[in-house]
Amino acid sequence: MDEVARRGGVAFESAPADALVARSRLDVEAVLLVKPLTMMNLSGEAIGALVRYYKLAIGDLLVVADDSNLPLGRLRARPGGSAGGHNGFKSITQHLGTTAWARLRVGVGRGDARRDLADHVLATFETEERPVIEEAIAAAADAVAMFVADGIEPVMSRFNAAPAAEERSEDSTQREKDSQP
Repeated sequence: MDEVARRGGVAFESAPADALVARSRLDVEAVLLVKPLTMMNLSGEAIGALVRYYKLAIGDLLVVADDSNLPLGRLRARPGGSAGGHNGFKSITQHLGTTAWARLRVGVGRGDARRDLADHVLATFETEERPVIEEAIAAAADAVAMFVADGIEPVMSRFNAAPAAEERSEDSTQREKDSQP
């Protein structure tokens, strides 16, 4: 959201819920950018309160969140569905009373298996990870703009594909498996 706000030249301010909001325009559409101040697992409290306060249509909502179940830098958009183990998504579903809201997940990977997952997702990115996550943040901001202009389907078509480097890695791994007796 910070990148979307930066591109729009807007700043976040307090909201009538436990969140920060920024009002922006993407093309001709008025957009409300929201950063809940709750813990991720309780983010539905802020989202639900703002949806009700601003009388927002669920179909206009796009939730952007990190996801440890996706490889670092991978984006995955969906028009709705289950929380997939994401406690923030569970909270949003609980407070909206529906799973029919669009989501854009940004992969942060699982990190070192010897390290606690909570420590991984709360830590800063390693130096070698920063270029990948910066590219993912820029792509996520592009995806938000596309969602506002065209809806979730084009976002899914463009951003759900694996990045080229990852596809090459997956292809070479599969070739190695195929060549083994």
